[in-house]
This record gives sequence, structure tokens and C-alpha cells, in this order.
Amino acid sequence: MTQYLLALYKADDESRSPEQTRQVWEDVNALGDRMAEAGAFVFQGGLVPAESATVVRQSGGDFLITDGPYPETKEHLAGFWVINAADLDEALEWARATTVAQQRPIEVRPFFDGDLGDAIVANGPDAQ
Repeated sequence: MTQYLLALYKADDESRSPEQTRQVWEDVNALGDRMAEAGAFVFQGGLVPAESATVVRQSGGDFLITDGPYPETKEHLAGFWVINAADLDEALEWARATTVAQQRPIEVRPFFDGDLGDAIVANGPDAQ
């Protein structure tokens, strides 16, 4: 089985009614139960708003620490699931269910499953 990240992003200016929020939480909890029953669930996490982020960058021998999220964008990572799936098709089925429960798009990305040599090849100049 491969592990996949199901990432959800939230627009900074998004707002939902209390009723919508309650429904999303109910749907997300039910989805988590389905994932667990199917043996797909590994880990789930929600993040506090992006303005709480701190970014650490190396600059020569020093480190620069700044407030705010790394990218300047209107949407930021809001939460995620890590799931086990036999293949991308199965991961996409879980992503479809997650999109419905969350009422927002879901990004699906497999975790890298290799050693240092594989990583060098995958990230080399000819990797594309």
C-alpha cells in the first residue's frame, strides 16, 4: 500500500454559517469512521489559520525567522489526511468523498517511497 496525502486548502476570506460548519464536522467525522473501517485511515490533522505560521529560512550561516505563511497567496493549507491506498485510483475515491465532506477541493499526493538514490534521480535535472 502507498500512503497518500489528501490536502485541503481554505481561502483566507472564506466564512461559513454555524449550520454549514456543523454539517461539515458531521460529514468529516463520518468520513473518518469510514476510512478507519476500510483500513485506509492513518492520520488526520487540522491547522490553525495561516497567519499563525512562522517561517524559518537559512541565509548563509544564519537563520531568518519571519511571521506568516511561506507563500503569499489567498488560500492556505487548512488540514490534511494521510491515508493508505492500493493505488492512485483508490486514493482518488477517498479524495472524492473528502471533497464532498469538506465542501472544498482536495489535493492528492503520494508520499515518496524510495531511498536516497531514488530521491536524487527523482529530483535531478532530467527528472521531468
